[in-house]
Amino acid sequence: MTRRFEAAVLRSSEGRFAVEEVILNAGPSAGEVLVEIAGCGMCRTDLAVRRAPGGSPLPAVLGHEGAGVVVETSGPLTGLREGDHVVLSFDSCGHCRNCLGGAPAHCESFASLNLFGGREENAARFTDAAGRALAPRWFGQSSFAEYAVVPARNAVRVDPSLPVALLGPLGCGFLTGAGAVLHSFAIGPGDTLAVFGAGAVGLAAVMAATASGAVTVAVDRHPERLALAERFGATPLHASSADLPGRIRRLTDGGARFALDTTACAPLINDALRALRPTGHLGLVARLHVPLPLEPGTLDRGRRMSHICEGDAVPGLLIPRLIGLWRAGRFPFDELIRTYPLTDINEAERDCAAGRVVKPVLLPRASGGTGRP
Repeated sequence: MTRRFEAAVLRSSEGRFAVEEVILNAGPSAGEVLVEIAGCGMCRTDLAVRRAPGGSPLPAVLGHEGAGVVVETSGPLTGLREGDHVVLSFDSCGHCRNCLGGAPAHCESFASLNLFGGREENAARFTDAAGRALAPRWFGQSSFAEYAVVPARNAVRVDPSLPVALLGPLGCGFLTGAGAVLHSFAIGPGDTLAVFGAGAVGLAAVMAATASGAVTVAVDRHPERLALAERFGATPLHASSADLPGRIRRLTDGGARFALDTTACAPLINDALRALRPTGHLGLVARLHVPLPLEPGTLDRGRRMSHICEGDAVPGLLIPRLIGLWRAGRFPFDELIRTYPLTDINEAERDCAAGRVVKPVLLPRASGGTGRP
């Protein structure tokens, strides 16, 4: 069945988003569901196509932190029904060794399914109003839109009493930061963590670490971000502080056991390594676009560094856990959100790039945002 609806289309890496009519030329195929999007977070990964022209197919409908209501399914094998409220996360194949081993974030087809246009069998079904092809799907969703067709395996059912329009960032940004703490590091009471970059991912890590009973230090250059980190339980340090690694070591009784970098800034990554205790672990979540020079001695004494993708999470397990922490007042992610109507997507991008908002959430059917900081 053909469906026409509004979506934000990006046609070139240097262009603006344009909200326009798009056409879905077929309903859900096997294993898929059609979701009416209530809200979609804007993540820096959505904007990475501007830094790497030619890497991801354009024109495309981006957006990969969607949440909404199922309006059509391909059948009972999806495990979902019409009317279910769902949070959408990343795509994965479900049958490679990593997926079968409970590590879908490391799916052997992750890049092709999420970054390079989606599944080839769906290539012809998504067009603009003039009939010109759009990339078939971004991150299993393309949810800067009123509707999205998604694989049922990356749709997580949630309680319909929850504010579904605000839940989308639990599918990527907040999932990544919290998952790094709860899964990649398995942080517990008394552990020590240094978080570099107090944006959406970093602040989610701070909240998860505080909920786990850890001692946390947060590093950023924006005073307002540091104030949020302090509110969520971290000791704030400005990124330009003199002897930053030494200060962190003193605050963490000889060095942090774990560090999380969300900045991809080489000097801060070296500071993070120097702030670790022996055998400490630094996790990197931001993609590096240039070679990383490591200073002598930073990896001595058993210190190690690894890349963390999507918080090493199984979304169907971690998203309900984060919602439970939020309901208990221990993961107040909604305090980081400001909503915008989808038509204001370019304003949301500008505010995100300037650091005026931590997590923009776009509302496809809204006439105005909440003004929430």
